[in-house]
Amino acid sequence: MNFAGKTAVVTGGGRDIGRSCVMALAAAGANVVINYHSSSEGADSAVAEITAAGGNAIALQGDMTNPADVTALAAKAVETYGAIDTLMHVTGGLVARKTTDEMTLEHWNTVMTLNTTSLFMAVKACLPHMADGSSIVTFASQAGRDGGGGGSSVYAASKGAVMTYTRALAKELGPRNIRVNSLCPGMIDTDFHNIFTKDAIREFVANATPLKREGNPDEVAKLAVFLASDDASFMTGNNVDVNGGLLFS
Repeated sequence: MNFAGKTAVVTGGGRDIGRSCVMALAAAGANVVINYHSSSEGADSAVAEITAAGGNAIALQGDMTNPADVTALAAKAVETYGAIDTLMHVTGGLVARKTTDEMTLEHWNTVMTLNTTSLFMAVKACLPHMADGSSIVTFASQAGRDGGGGGSSVYAASKGAVMTYTRALAKELGPRNIRVNSLCPGMIDTDFHNIFTKDAIREFVANATPLKREGNPDEVAKLAVFLASDDASFMTGNNVDVNGGLLFS
């Protein structure tokens, strides 16, 4: 996979899967524009590592639910590197586990905006700067297929929307030779599960997979970079599972 001379924008690139995507893209030769919300240490250290190795990377703080910050991110990428060849939208989260009885409309809207509306805004901002042969990689979840665990109904619904939007974008942008694919990670060792999933449940789920373990962010990132690359030139509209065999689709 060769991204030499190409520019990738990674939202949510300061930690976990996002940071792994940043490093994998840089290793493949891409100029990387890193958006982070609160993970400045991870984003800044990624820039330092990449530039020390002779690559190109910049980091920009921004809230991807804020239209002005999204627009500023795309503008900074174009100002610095001239174009956007890949958008990798990793931004998202659960926020909190709440049943429907417990959930407020504010919580519903917060999660939907974080996971789905932010993707729409990022695509809208980057598309004018994406030429023939560009690619978009979105991040859904296994929860978008199976409804998620307890108290994650709105998260699952928002990730299901990401999956459907990915398919729709693939049809819409195919005539422009812009490919759009999504990943559906299962149990990956990240802060998401450190914060929201009990250890006993993590162990149970890991043991239920044929591989008998959790995944790690680098394993997800390698697949994301493949989908963004020319090596996946005839793949679009896919929601690709990466879950150790826990769920087949």
